[in-house]
Amino acid sequence: MYKIILAFRYLVKRRITYLAVLAVAICVFIVVVVMTVLTGLVIDFRQKNHSFVGDCVVGTESLVGFAYYEDFVKILEQSYFVEGISPVIKSFALVNPVGSERNVGVEIMGIDAVKHSKATGFGKTLYYRKDNVSKAFKPAYDPNLLGCVIGIDLVLERDAKSRYPYGSGPTDIPLAISCFPLNAKGALAKADAGLVKTQTFYYSDNSESGLARVDGSMVYLPFEQAQLLCGMAGPVKRVSAIHIKFKPNVRLEAGCEEVDSLWQSFKREKADEKQAYLLEKVTVQGWKDYRRAYIAAMEKEQTMMTAMFGLVGVTTVFIVFVVFYMIISHKSKDIGILKSIGVSNVNIIILFSGFAFLVGLLGSGVGLFAGWLFLLKINRIEDWLFERFGFQLWDRTIYAIGDIPNQVDAKVLAVIILSAIVACLVGALVPSRQAAKQKPIETLQVTQL
Repeated sequence: MYKIILAFRYLVKRRITYLAVLAVAICVFIVVVVMTVLTGLVIDFRQKNHSFVGDCVVGTESLVGFAYYEDFVKILEQSYFVEGISPVIKSFALVNPVGSERNVGVEIMGIDAVKHSKATGFGKTLYYRKDNVSKAFKPAYDPNLLGCVIGIDLVLERDAKSRYPYGSGPTDIPLAISCFPLNAKGALAKADAGLVKTQTFYYSDNSESGLARVDGSMVYLPFEQAQLLCGMAGPVKRVSAIHIKFKPNVRLEAGCEEVDSLWQSFKREKADEKQAYLLEKVTVQGWKDYRRAYIAAMEKEQTMMTAMFGLVGVTTVFIVFVVFYMIISHKSKDIGILKSIGVSNVNIIILFSGFAFLVGLLGSGVGLFAGWLFLLKINRIEDWLFERFGFQLWDRTIYAIGDIPNQVDAKVLAVIILSAIVACLVGALVPSRQAAKQKPIETLQVTQL
């Protein structure tokens, strides 16, 4: 009982203890706010990438693509674990608004809008045709025209609050899209009749995936027309990739392993076909690996920030060490009295460790509450700063970020609180051991009292 009473007494009576509590609270506040925002951004970015590609991708980086995809799609359709399948054409092209002299280099993706929406989150990215994906490539102003869906940052400019100036409907804009079709060998398919194949499409909708690189460079075309443009519509048709969505009860790793097993068997069956060599370049990847080049950079930033705040925790250890050293140096009389009545060295260490635990608990509690309150109002604070001083954490005209993430993760909080308490216990360890080694005969001498 005395250990608890003395620990609380030191916590309340010694003003220098407030310094340790304040140091812990500030560290916890900073870590909670920064880690919550950063973790929220990373999770949001990962979810957007997942939605963009689906669960699994069977594809090749080659612009030539691969053949016999229709046969493999039939195999996937008969699989118990697959919910959605979307063959996709991917290439690069030049876009020229009809009547303009300006050409813009873009990526093109040929898709069946309905199939692709079942395999990915494409349908949710549309603005005008979100509720009727089957008409994504039918311009509202003339359904008979051949439409295309454009990445939103190619046609609209985001304002400072990450909003787009949508109109009542897409503008009647004809776009001449030119592509270099390739044959199965990788040579230009139209070498004898002009190198470029051009077709006119009409702006029918825009797509907002939330991925800046995608929304600022992607044009979606109807699957068959994209296949013709890219030279993949010959006697043996080709595609660039097959996007797959698994059923809800299927784990990502297990699903990808099943697809890979089916692909290896399929590849062996097609080994004697004329274009079987194209299948050798095809890989089966889960969405995390497929988008690793984009996700890894942000995850690395998160790791670096975590390491930096680990150093902040080390600073807390030294602050607690100094505070406890000063407290113990002024409490030699109490220690001498305790040891003179038979209190063991272990109990002395437990006493001051309990004191350190209270400092860590109180400091982390204060910091956590302040961090939670700040996160609750962080978007209002940013809005106020922007209205008064034009300040934003992220320039929304550049970064595809809406509200700042402020959803606190219970697991992250638990780790932060535990780390704060451990830091206090570590900081108090050496002073506590020194206190335990003190001899009553020395601390209770008249000259020391």
